[in-house]
Amino acid sequence: MKWEEVRKIYPNRFVKLQILKSKIKGTKRLIEDMAVIESFDDNKVATRELVRSKDDIVVYHTGNEKIEIEIKNIFGYRGMSNETTIT
Repeated sequence: MKWEEVRKIYPNRFVKLQILKSKIKGTKRLIEDMAVIESFDDNKVATRELVRSKDDIVVYHTGNEKIEIEIKNIFGYRGMSNETTIT
């Protein structure tokens, strides 16, 4: 499903989406095809679902004309080693 279709079916709502196809342009991930999992009116419910989301699941508001996700580089903690063992 395209974003324009999602916006028409779910106007002014939060939608939980499975990303099916996307491409990267610069520092943005542009979503080309998606499947709607569920929709929400409540901001608190949408936020909770966003926090729980993993992999290619996102929560987005249909008030946005475009669906694009900013890609951020996340670096590990300073001084941490992968070789740390727990005794």
